[in-house]
Amino acid sequence: MAVAILNIYLLLLFLLVRFKVVPFNTFWKASPFIVLVLVMFGLLVPMGWGAPQGNALVVRNAVSIVPDVAGEVIDVPVVANTPLKTGDVLFKINPTPYAAQVKAIEAQFKLAKTRLGQMTQLYERDAGRGFDVEQRQSEVDQLGGQLESAQWNLDKTVVRAPTDGYVTNLALRKGARVANLPLSPVMAFIDTSNTIIGVEINQIDARYVAPGQDVEATFKFAPGRIYTGKVESVLQAIATGQAQTSGTAVLPKAIEAAPFIVRVKLDDAAFADRLPAGSAGTAAIYTDHLKPTHIVRRVVLRQLAILNYVNPF
Repeated sequence: MAVAILNIYLLLLFLLVRFKVVPFNTFWKASPFIVLVLVMFGLLVPMGWGAPQGNALVVRNAVSIVPDVAGEVIDVPVVANTPLKTGDVLFKINPTPYAAQVKAIEAQFKLAKTRLGQMTQLYERDAGRGFDVEQRQSEVDQLGGQLESAQWNLDKTVVRAPTDGYVTNLALRKGARVANLPLSPVMAFIDTSNTIIGVEINQIDARYVAPGQDVEATFKFAPGRIYTGKVESVLQAIATGQAQTSGTAVLPKAIEAAPFIVRVKLDDAAFADRLPAGSAGTAAIYTDHLKPTHIVRRVVLRQLAILNYVNPF
């Protein structure tokens, strides 16, 4: 932007000198340097404070799908990268051993309830002991809990989508054997119910950023277009400032001013939902300070939006 302003000034100065409106003396010869200093320290540097700009990235939560029960996969009806709704079937595990367990416990549960009824009748006629009734009641309660657990295992042989989203990098096939081990996920599920857009803002420019401020963003995915939004939150921690539990003393390391992350929400929710995870772009935040600089920032952002047609980086 500084180069563009300086070039415009040089062209204007050339025309003024060419038509002898101003004399080409020492002052006018040095004026481009004066203009450059004024532009840098009177406009561009304050613009970083009043309307900071940074790289934007679209992030989606990924869920590692781990089945709650082990067994042989008998069906994988899901198709990779196809939109799914909450509760849609991802894959099915052979339910035979779990169904057999449910039937066995159900039979024991029915018998225990019958015995409980008989013991209760005998006790009410003073022909039985109260201890026997309590013992049978305990058996019924235990088998009821076992039946509930067995039914839960049977239901979990059908693995469903935890939320709206899609499965990516699908390698699971019929006949594979899966286990309910946390370190052995069988597929990656991308959650599309919530779009996270983060903007990196340099620490020297983040002092005035606050939730609720206006945002404009442009993405490589949609060159030439500007999307409005609002600041949702300013993350209050980054990895370099995190203290972790350790058995060692403080380990000195190089300190750098890593950018802060600002989470924003676009007004066009439909477009935000269509943005693929990993979409990159540029966003500008318009704070409540140095508002005259906002005009220049809007121009700069629109220039970047147009350059996105040809600039892949």
